[in-house]
Formats: sequence, structure tokens, C-alpha cells
Amino acid sequence: MAFENESSMLHDALVSCKVPEIQSAVESARSAGMPANDIINELGSAMSDVGVMFERGKLFLPHVLSAANGMKKAMEVLGPELSADSGAGAAKGTVVMGTVEGDVHDIGKSICSTMLQCAGFEVHDLGRDVPTPKFVEEVKGGCNFCGMSALMTTTMTVQKTVIDELVKAGVRDGVTVMVGGAPVTQAYCDKIGADLYGESASETTRKASDLAAGA
Repeated sequence: MAFENESSMLHDALVSCKVPEIQSAVESARSAGMPANDIINELGSAMSDVGVMFERGKLFLPHVLSAANGMKKAMEVLGPELSADSGAGAAKGTVVMGTVEGDVHDIGKSICSTMLQCAGFEVHDLGRDVPTPKFVEEVKGGCNFCGMSALMTTTMTVQKTVIDELVKAGVRDGVTVMVGGAPVTQAYCDKIGADLYGESASETTRKASDLAAGA
């Protein structure tokens, strides 16, 4: 298999959760001629493994944040190359991500944003405590996925508010609404009329990728 050694090296470096090793592996793969899109795909696959290990208690939050930081630095280096490659530049979809208004927790959302980007989506991460109109504005601007995180029972109702505002704005039918966060469940997702619930960043990314592929 072409670039088998580089793929293994990239995977091992990302799973090590050490930024210098990730950067070194990326540079080695680039030097070997591995296409930027292939490097991103390999790192994205490894990031999914990191998410699974975190969920199983084999890695802890600082490890995941470090791996995500390594991914972001890799994207900064590889982004221009992806843009220059007409074949690799087509995104699966455009996603607006944010933690809803009144909620300042954003670690899980940030990890999810990174994993979606690694999976080939264009991501507009609005951060935390995002006013409802900002989500609507981004959807009107062309985002066809809308991801909302809520980490408190007092703010999860805002996810329903955003959906209601999307309906009022006449753009609900053109966007896939994704919800997540500690108090959020599949039952709540169904109740408020969202399209996708992810218990974890890796699950959300997998489901969004499946939808984008028409699976």
C-alpha cells in the first residue's frame, strides 16, 4: 500500500496525543509526497480512535485536547494545500457549530468541531454562549448543518428555540440540525425536532458523514 509507513506514523503520532510528534509526522508524510487530503483523512481516523479511547476511559480530557490541538496545527499547515488541490477541496458540507446562548461550556463542542473538520466538513465554530440569531444567520448564509451543544439542563431548551427560529426564518428544511451535550438524549432530540443526536464527538461525526454521503 502506498504511504503505508506514513499512514501508520501519522496514526501513532495522533494517538500519542503529543503535539510535537504529530507535527513531525505530518512533515515527514509531506516530505514523502503523501497528498494533503490523505494526511487529513489518516489523522481524522486516528482522532476518532482517540475519541473512542476517551469514552472508554483509556485516555483523559487533557490527552484529547492535546490531540485536538495537534490536529488544528496540522490543518493550519495543510489547509492551503487542500485549497490548491481542486480534487481535495470539496467539503462534505458546511457546518455551523456553537454552544447555545447562556452556556459557556465548549470543550466537547470544540473537539466535535475539530473532528468534523478532519472528516472533510467546512466548519464555522462560533464558540460558546452563541446568540440564537447567529445560528440562523449562518444557516441563511449557506450552512447546511447546524450543530448545537448544551451542557446544562437550563440551556438545553435553547436548542428548541433555535429550531423554532429556523422555522420562522423559512430555512429549517434546508439544514440538518445536530444536538448534543451532557443532558441531551436521543429522546430529547426527537422531541424538539432535531435531525441528529450524538452522544460523543466521534458518533456525531460518523452520523454527519453518513448523512452527507447519503447513507
